[in-house]
Amino acid sequence: MKTAVVTGASSGIGKAISLRLLELGFAVIGVSRSIQIQDFNDVNFTAIQADLCDKDSTLKLCETLKRTSVHILVNCAGFGRFEPHEELNTQTIIDMTFLNLTSPMLLTKTLLRSLKSNDGYLININSIEAIRPSKFAGVYSATKAGLKAFGDSLFEETRKSGLSITNINPDMTESSFYDGLRFETSAKENEKLLSSDIADAVEHILKMRKGAVVSDYTLRSLHFGISKKKL
Repeated sequence: MKTAVVTGASSGIGKAISLRLLELGFAVIGVSRSIQIQDFNDVNFTAIQADLCDKDSTLKLCETLKRTSVHILVNCAGFGRFEPHEELNTQTIIDMTFLNLTSPMLLTKTLLRSLKSNDGYLININSIEAIRPSKFAGVYSATKAGLKAFGDSLFEETRKSGLSITNINPDMTESSFYDGLRFETSAKENEKLLSSDIADAVEHILKMRKGAVVSDYTLRSLHFGISKKKL
């Protein structure tokens, strides 16, 4: 059975992708700070708790996974804070940069030889903010644009191998991502994406002819919508 590693697997997009991969017949190693095997109730699911904002925890995870034969790595874990830059907490900047950019690069380095030898897939879950400028999103946009640039460069670097690399850039997606923010997705179905939409994109990528790669996959809601939370 082929194995997939998914970060941020305990909720939102990461959980939707993990569930879809299980349905497609993959063994899934799900990574997050609080993940439990009971969250999935599937014999082919393995839970690893790791704080990918933390260097030591991330390096420990890399050590755990380095001898694992992996066919798919989905770098999904991430968070955002959207405030004027001078008001951002210093530790928030450090954590956001490490989680959104540094830890995916470290995990990719650990698993790259395995992914290449298995003609596998590296899928980075970026954001629409990776491809457009937005106010109050300087650090978040920089980390997501950085992850996209990393994926694009790695695609060129590994192009003689059988590895497929895709950056998925979703617009606002209904998930727990917005729990700590002052805004959230619209309640209207055509003004937001669902986590299942991103899982659909992953399934599409995996079912394409191996000789073709969608290197950039941007998903937008049909209409624009945003909802400000009541204080």
